[in-house]
Amino acid sequence: MPESLKQLINSIWYLPGIWEKSATKLAFFLLNANRNYIENLSENLKNIKDKIGFCKNCNSLCDKWNDLCKICESSSRNKNLIAIVEEYLDLLTIEETWGFNWVYHVLGWAISPINWVFIWDLKFEELFNRIQNSDDYVEIILATNPNIEWEATSNYITLEIEKRKLKYKTKITRLSRWLSSWYIEYADNITLVNALKERKEI
Repeated sequence: MPESLKQLINSIWYLPGIWEKSATKLAFFLLNANRNYIENLSENLKNIKDKIGFCKNCNSLCDKWNDLCKICESSSRNKNLIAIVEEYLDLLTIEETWGFNWVYHVLGWAISPINWVFIWDLKFEELFNRIQNSDDYVEIILATNPNIEWEATSNYITLEIEKRKLKYKTKITRLSRWLSSWYIEYADNITLVNALKERKEI
């Protein structure tokens, strides 16, 4: 097998959810694809690094030439309802329900020392600044996955809001029991909508 083809297979195999056999099939598909398709794919791969940035307000994805994402820019969104999510995929999953008009805050992960993810690695300060700078009462919705890491993360947010004396202007809620055994990314719309609508105050 040519060395360049081996390297392509290894690059594809590195992707999550892809096994060696699937990587090999995809590599041969690309080998037989027309040049225009390959050039467009190459350009798109380059663009995700060159043209995608992070919203300065919520840490969601946006075009690099914009400071804010489309959601933070929207005048129809309730800026006093902030849903905390782990990653952009969770945001997309909630948005696909078409049931809510709040804004988001993307932490980027959950506190997990075993995976070398610590408090200072996540976007907590930006969240607390948003609460501090708000002119009105804010609801923080912990739209997080049901696991130990997010339990620790939720506890940190709750304790830090009290420590910073922001409790007087903050209501903290979490998803209801509807999502007790589901990750947000994999939950069906009905389960997710019910969990969000029936959220409980902490």
